[in-house]
Amino acid sequence: MTLSTSIFAAGICHFGILIASALVPKVLDWRHQLQTLTPLCRHLVWTHGAFIVLVIIGFGALSVGLATDLAAGTTLARCLCGFIGIFWLTRLIIQLFLFDARPYLSSRFLKVGYHALTIVFTGLAGTYLYTALAPHP
Repeated sequence: MTLSTSIFAAGICHFGILIASALVPKVLDWRHQLQTLTPLCRHLVWTHGAFIVLVIIGFGALSVGLATDLAAGTTLARCLCGFIGIFWLTRLIIQLFLFDARPYLSSRFLKVGYHALTIVFTGLAGTYLYTALAPHP
């Protein structure tokens, strides 16, 4: 698999993550859980969530539409891939060491999905960090 094909596949994975993200408010019962917050804090949670979705859409669109450019090894491509890689590595670390999702993994579907996301985050971090750091022809 070429580097540009790997980046393209990683871009597709971003859109898969969005499908999983759409389930979060329902699974975590945000409507009920966030009611205890002040209106400003509640709106901040929803706004931050929306901006994260926008960032993931951007990463996916750039990766699908510009996979060859991102694999080219230019300074800009390496910096962007490095940023995306650090983003997903940080998300993976948070998933592994901060989040305790066990109380919410109440069905086989949710357990499999959670572990699949962990694998996807690992793959995304690895793909983009490798692209940022690997020697290019």
